[in-house]
Amino acid sequence: MKRVFALTLALVMVLGLMHIPSLADEKDMLARIQESGKMVIAMEGVWKPWTYHDDDDELVGFDVEVAKAVAEKLGVEAVFEECPWDSIFAGVDAGRYDIVFNGVDYTEERAEKFAFSAPYAYNYAVLIVRADEEDIKSFEDLDGKYSANTMSSTYAELAESFGATNVGIDDFDMTIELLTTKRVDATINAEVSYIDYMTSRPDAPIKIAAKYNSATSVCAVMPKGDDSASFVSAVNAALEELNSEGVISALSVRYFFGSDLTVAPDTGE
Repeated sequence: MKRVFALTLALVMVLGLMHIPSLADEKDMLARIQESGKMVIAMEGVWKPWTYHDDDDELVGFDVEVAKAVAEKLGVEAVFEECPWDSIFAGVDAGRYDIVFNGVDYTEERAEKFAFSAPYAYNYAVLIVRADEEDIKSFEDLDGKYSANTMSSTYAELAESFGATNVGIDDFDMTIELLTTKRVDATINAEVSYIDYMTSRPDAPIKIAAKYNSATSVCAVMPKGDDSASFVSAVNAALEELNSEGVISALSVRYFFGSDLTVAPDTGE
């Protein structure tokens, strides 16, 4: 009898040392974010006017303001983490960032691994060349040429789809430097980024050779899976409220030179 009691006591002690799942372990991503009071947002911080530093070195831009507004809707603080483009998605995958606001275009390939919010803006790509360039007048003319673009970006993929060789860069200023010094033949970027650059540098020897015939959907990027499902829904609900309130439209007009990028392009359907 004593032996049975001793074995029973030992078993109880072992079980007591084992981890028994608690309610805390069952909290999903949204619950954890709201409990911490912070939403960690990844962005480059070098792509004007989406996300950049102003003259006072403060992080500003369209995506910065949209991210802050979404965080406020969720009742948490927006915490920004600046990182290079080529490590943003890996950071989301590793759990270092909760969400990305960085003018990210939706692609089916990316959506296989990550969750995308509903579009909160629409973006047109343009082909930028030197002002004296006469041979490149369309995207088809990129065949056999060198284009400077951020590695793994939709712009790099677009250039390569037309036969160009991509030269990797870190920011738009570096892109234009490579272009004007004739180390590359062209670059593809957001039309609004080109306008912003020319607004501050009207004498820059560059021009738009062509505008792509369709717009991309700009979305926030989050982890994909059951754990993040309620977080994705909450972000979408916040974006929908902000759209209905006219907040995102006003931010677009403010940062994109009077253009409302929240208006979906007319597909003709």
